Amino acid sequence: MTRAPNPIVQASATARVLVAGQAPGNLADVTRKPFNDPSGVRLRDWMGVTETEFYDPARVALVPMGFCFPGYDAKGGDRPPMKRCAETWRAGLLERLSGVQVMILVGSHAQKWHLGRRAGKSLTETVSNWQAFTSERIFTTPHPSWRNTSWLKRNPWFEADVIPALRHAVRDALDS
Repeated sequence: MTRAPNPIVQASATARVLVAGQAPGNLADVTRKPFNDPSGVRLRDWMGVTETEFYDPARVALVPMGFCFPGYDAKGGDRPPMKRCAETWRAGLLERLSGVQVMILVGSHAQKWHLGRRAGKSLTETVSNWQAFTSERIFTTPHPSWRNTSWLKRNPWFEADVIPALRHAVRDALDS
């Protein structure tokens, strides 16, 4: 089943926090609300924000690499975001987000686009090198999907070390 393009982006020049994700999922596409699922609950917990704060475009920009739901692959997982979306619109949109103080790069697609050669060979390598980017107020995270629960269990340092620093940076940005 092919769907009509349905871009789902939340952005304002006054946003203090940018969440750069992959692409809207099925539920986001249907409800027109990004991270409107258990992964959004986990992401908001990681950030230490309320649902009201998260969905306030004046405070938080939600700008995925692909603006539309990419569909499912043969195994039932989401396809990767369409590259042409980021190539066509991403840079221009990000230029307009002049108030961003903290950037959260969710998943390898966002990390590779924003970090370029500084991204590691794997998501784990990039996320484990998180402190290399904090001077720029950039945080690297895995996707908060339930599919990554085993990754989180194998990498307890993420919740022990990264999450407290991320929460502190987000709170500082939102309260400034």
